Amino acid sequence: MPKGIRPTQDVHRKALFDMLQGVIEEAKFLDLFAGSGAVGLEAMSRGAAEVVWVEKDEGCAQVIRENLEGLEAGAKTLNAQYRVLAQDAFLAIPFLHRKAQVFDIIFLDPPYYQGEKSRHRDLWAKKTLQTLTGYDILSPNGLVVCQHSRQEELPQTIGNLNLIKAKKDGTTVISFYQMRP
Repeated sequence: MPKGIRPTQDVHRKALFDMLQGVIEEAKFLDLFAGSGAVGLEAMSRGAAEVVWVEKDEGCAQVIRENLEGLEAGAKTLNAQYRVLAQDAFLAIPFLHRKAQVFDIIFLDPPYYQGEKSRHRDLWAKKTLQTLTGYDILSPNGLVVCQHSRQEELPQTIGNLNLIKAKKDGTTVISFYQMRP
């Protein structure tokens, strides 16, 4: 695994997919800041129809591709369509918009760090949410799921998104947003 990767812990991934039960099957799933790709792979294993991973680190993107190739070799075929974009998330969002891509679930887990210095430099979750609101890549009834540091408080509303649920677990929060009617 490339240096600096922070895979979503199994306990957080299980909690996430327990909350997504009933909406993940046949969904189009976008995994921003994909890292190891574990969340998108889990979405695929739970019946997502399409999964797109966005990870700017080419080494990580290659690991995701290799894992997908291994799955294809073992199972002969994957039931989902998939694509890996080795691209910065803030460039991928407008790119996906230009390609008329729309997703039912957008998961983002931007880098965050613990400690005193992090308060001023790690507002990536809010910045990503703001960027998402400027592009129509979320389906009308879709969800944006953001895993972020407890130190980064996210607003109740941001652009056209409303916070509908937040689950706190230790130093991590999983926040769920949906478009305002």
